[in-house]
Amino acid sequence: MREKTGGGNETMLKGPGRPRSAATHTAIQAAVAELVAEGGYPAASIEAVAARAGVGKQTIYRWWPGKPELVLEHLIGIAATLPSPDTGHLIEDLRIYLGATCRGWTIGKTGSVVAALMAESQVNSQFGARFYHELIAGRREALKTLLTRGQTRGELAAHRDIDLLLDLIYGPLWYRLLLRHAPLDETFIEQLLAELDLCPGSASDS
Repeated sequence: MREKTGGGNETMLKGPGRPRSAATHTAIQAAVAELVAEGGYPAASIEAVAARAGVGKQTIYRWWPGKPELVLEHLIGIAATLPSPDTGHLIEDLRIYLGATCRGWTIGKTGSVVAALMAESQVNSQFGARFYHELIAGRREALKTLLTRGQTRGELAAHRDIDLLLDLIYGPLWYRLLLRHAPLDETFIEQLLAELDLCPGSASDS
């Protein structure tokens, strides 16, 4: 929440017991973005972020429990810029959505950062819950909106299980991201869409 100080000039971002200077918050997140772009997840240590942002480490620890949560906020900001297409055609919407997701994971170091936070979520249950609810759940919901809209238009058969389709779509993406055994490119997206048999009248809809 934003709140002006008595002088009316400085804006504060306020969390539970943790008032945040907007300028300092911006500087910290800008430092995270720069360090991640330069060296990936390992480069964005609390010490490095503090030095780059020109703040003390305790300032960061007052607002974020640790490095994973700090970097997670950076990823949430990136996710907010991804498209939520509504072209009127399910397959085209999926091409745009999945294309943006794959490009986001393969251009620069964002994909390796996502993979690092996924790894962290496996050994830190508290962070894992936060990772899912603050990032992953939102991306699943965005894809679910596309599929549900297509089902409403009759492009996806009524009996198809939307939640299972979400797993079937995201599963191969995560597998390729984590193992890096095959590319996340346009050819992969087209193959994935073909294998899913989303159009009514296909083998999966009979």
